[in-house]
Order: sequence, then structure tokens, then C-alpha cells
Amino acid sequence: MTRVHAEVIGDPIAQSKSPAIHNFWLGKLGIDAEYRARHVASEGLADYLAERRSDPDWRGCNVTMPHKQAVMPLLDRIDPLAEAIGAVNTIVHEDDGTLSGYNTDATGFLEPLQGHLKDNHFFRMARVLGTGGAARAIVKALADEGFTLVLAGRNPDKARGLLDELAPKGEHHNPPLSHFAGATEFDFDDREGCFDLVVNASPLGMRGQPSLAFDWSHAPPGSIAYDIVTDPLETDFLANARAAGHGTIDGLAMLIGQAAHAFERFFGQKAPRAVDAGLRELLTR
Repeated sequence: MTRVHAEVIGDPIAQSKSPAIHNFWLGKLGIDAEYRARHVASEGLADYLAERRSDPDWRGCNVTMPHKQAVMPLLDRIDPLAEAIGAVNTIVHEDDGTLSGYNTDATGFLEPLQGHLKDNHFFRMARVLGTGGAARAIVKALADEGFTLVLAGRNPDKARGLLDELAPKGEHHNPPLSHFAGATEFDFDDREGCFDLVVNASPLGMRGQPSLAFDWSHAPPGSIAYDIVTDPLETDFLANARAAGHGTIDGLAMLIGQAAHAFERFFGQKAPRAVDAGLRELLTR
């Protein structure tokens, strides 16, 4: 007999930590369901969704690269936030058989920042490094929280296009990524009442990729470094930030946060976040 199930799709997919996360929570809650990984190539995406529509036990799927934008025309409805971001990472199989698309990356990204975001700030600035798919949700999330953005990529024109699309209000900037590689003698003003964030939204620093060249003299005192890379969890970016006296947030924070929002949509119960420490231990073995 088929069990209730959800899954994550992508190409490649073997590296995904999503099955470990969701199955850990299912086990803790005693839910008789499972979460799988499914390799789906771009040419098979439409057939995959057509097949899954007819499966009453399929609750939906998470979507990773390279499908976050390609799935959108194949769905029956798109949540407004996902529409604004221009990417879907969660598809829910509704009771009537239709497919709804959501983006939980933005809320997942903001989750570990909520303690700071509850405070009133005179000024919020985020230096976001990278202009790929992950940056879309991050730029939208931070713009909605009132940040002035410095979006740096290898192609400044692409960065400007993302800012114009996702953060049209505000005085944002788009220097080349190379601007941050060397030291600066810039004298930062008083940061009392300000919130400064530096985000690696690129794959640089991931296992098999070169390190991200960022000189921490570009970060104001008291900045928080946030790296979305999960393998390795301790990147040079975070280690260097800590050595420079900054706070850090690692990639599991966003990964677990976005998964929790998807989990509730798939299985109808909130993820048991009280066991996050055990989940982190599982994911870092």
C-alpha cells in the first residue's frame, strides 16, 4: 500500500539534505509518511508533475535547482510572494488535485534574523554577495524588511536588474563583486542603532568551489555574517568574519527554516522545532 509522501526534485539531487530533515520530523511526530529525493531533469519536469497530479498520496514537493522558475508555468496557482520573487521552491498538491506554488526561501532566510528585526533601527544595510537564484528570495525578503541593499555580483548589470525588479524602492547599489576582495580604509560612521548584514548568497565557498574573496574591512563593526552554504558548514567566509569580531549565521539556519514552512504545508502539522539541536547533529555527522 502506498504511503503518504512528499519529495524534493532537482538535477542533481543526491546532495540534498531535505529527506533527512523531513524524515527526522516525521519520526519525531509519529506521522506515517515519508519524504524522498527524486532526480528530475529539465526535459522530464512536465511529465513528472502530470504523473504526480493523479497520485492521491503525493502531498507535493520541494523544488531545487534548476527548476525553481521552470515549474511556474506548469502550476495552477502561484502564491503572491513566490510570484513577486519569481521562483517557486514548494509545490503543494491540493485536495482538489490542483498544484499551488510557494516560496519558503524568503521566510526561511529571515527566520534566524527575527530577534534583530523586532528592534527598531535608524538604518538597515545588507551587503548581499551573489546574483543567482538564491539571491532573488534574499533580496526580496530584505527589501521588504526595510534594508538598503548593496548587491554585488560578477556582472553589475545583472545585479542592477535584480534590484530594479525585486527592490524598486530605495537607494540600492550594485558594485562588482571584486570591489570587496581587497582591503579598504573606509572609516565607518557611528553604527549605534543600525543593523548591518553581510550575506553570501553565492555558491562560492561550497565544497568543490573556490572561496569567496571578501575582506572584512568592508563590513561595519557589529555586522552579522550570514552564509547560505551548507557544505561545508564552517566556511572561510564565516571563520574570517568571526576572527574579525562579527556574529555569524550558518547555512543550516535557512535550510531548516525554509523546510519547516514546507513541512507544515505538506503534512498539516508544524515541524517540531524544539528538537533542532538533534536535527543539526544529524545533519553534521
